[in-house]
Amino acid sequence: MNKKEVAEIKKNFTDSSGFFTLNHVVSAYIDPQKNIRCNQNKLYSLIEEDAGAVMMESLKKVLGGSVGKNLMEYGFPNTEYDEEGAQNILYAAVKGKLEDETANAKLIERIVNNMEYEMAYTLIMGYCSYSIMTKDKNDESYDDATEEYNFIVVAVCPVCTGDDGLMFDSEANEIVKKANTDLIVSRAPTDGFFYPVFSDRSPDVNRVMYYTKTPKKPNISVVEDVLGCSFVMTCQNEKDTFREVLNDVVGDELSYTLITQVNETLREIVTKSKNETELPIIDDNKLHNILFDAGVSSEKLDALPAVFKEKVGDADGLIVENLVENKTVLETPEITINISRDGTDKVRTSVIDGRRCLVIDLDDPSISINGLVTSVT
Repeated sequence: MNKKEVAEIKKNFTDSSGFFTLNHVVSAYIDPQKNIRCNQNKLYSLIEEDAGAVMMESLKKVLGGSVGKNLMEYGFPNTEYDEEGAQNILYAAVKGKLEDETANAKLIERIVNNMEYEMAYTLIMGYCSYSIMTKDKNDESYDDATEEYNFIVVAVCPVCTGDDGLMFDSEANEIVKKANTDLIVSRAPTDGFFYPVFSDRSPDVNRVMYYTKTPKKPNISVVEDVLGCSFVMTCQNEKDTFREVLNDVVGDELSYTLITQVNETLREIVTKSKNETELPIIDDNKLHNILFDAGVSSEKLDALPAVFKEKVGDADGLIVENLVENKTVLETPEITINISRDGTDKVRTSVIDGRRCLVIDLDDPSISINGLVTSVT
């Protein structure tokens, strides 16, 4: 799914949309020992309004965040369509509309038995229907819907006891510590997924979308052990890999000017593709052109294809948005300087009187040091 497709489903994921319906909701509480303590299956329309609103909110969060960071799409290996494979279990749950208790039980057991989770949690699963609006070549919607997109959304919501701190006990007329033993289900899921994905205005049963609240620390067990897919790099992994490629290829030609120029080029690519449906990807050919324009020698660039292949593997490339640095950080053992995007051209390296120096151009002689304003004369 691209950015537009995710945004379309998320926009309509509400009771107020005339094209979307949340049909059945399955909820299950799992304790830290992986025991399924509660399992409920209800029509959404029969759930108490306040509780239903919270469930809707939690499920919708699984479609939140950025594609390529919080949301990562995976294709199933062929083996996962075996009888006990993840794809077959998910397909059966969708086909059963979450009304088939046998299919539901298999899905819940698959999650509980394979997901690594350090605390109690509640599974919230929704069976949803979206009326797909016909669109013309200009991406304008017609009033008619030709088919329906049916899918399930699964949210993993942590459960913990709240700590309400001190309270005033009016009967004893004193301040005491409140003991809270209620198990509170978080509205914000840490992980989740929805299946099948919505691609080219139709469902794609061979792919699934995984959601993580923390892109830098996703729950890999959900992707690999629950969904049976091959985990790819996190956004932080991509950034680290990109740094390794630059270091191994460019080596001693790395400089402040080159690094900031490459970062600015990547930023321009992201800006230009802001309204595009697909995320921009950088492969070894595109990176070659960027580094060549930045002044890297041909001798260094000859090693780029092999290094890129070694570091990136079989992936199509790296997501450009995950590589951009929002600020430039200069570090020595004694000094750290944070430079905003607009300030990179005001900093340069130089050799003055035989000493290697970092030079900062000041448009205004007034500067702030530890919150105190002074001036450079």
